[in-house]
Amino acid sequence: MLAVVAAIVFVIALLFDLGDVSTDALNNTTLMLLGLLFLALHMAGVGAGVNWRSRAGYRRHRR
Repeated sequence: MLAVVAAIVFVIALLFDLGDVSTDALNNTTLMLLGLLFLALHMAGVGAGVNWRSRAGYRRHRR
């Protein structure tokens, strides 16, 4: 999910760059760093969701 958010942020940064749009708080560098943050969080496994039912069943049947 966070990879999709990162892709959307990168597309917005690309559109801002192509259209020469820039504001004080939101420029191309800020959007690139935000996209890299979401990509790093995705790679770290944040937001992946954990299926707790299958993990509990795995522990019971592991013997």
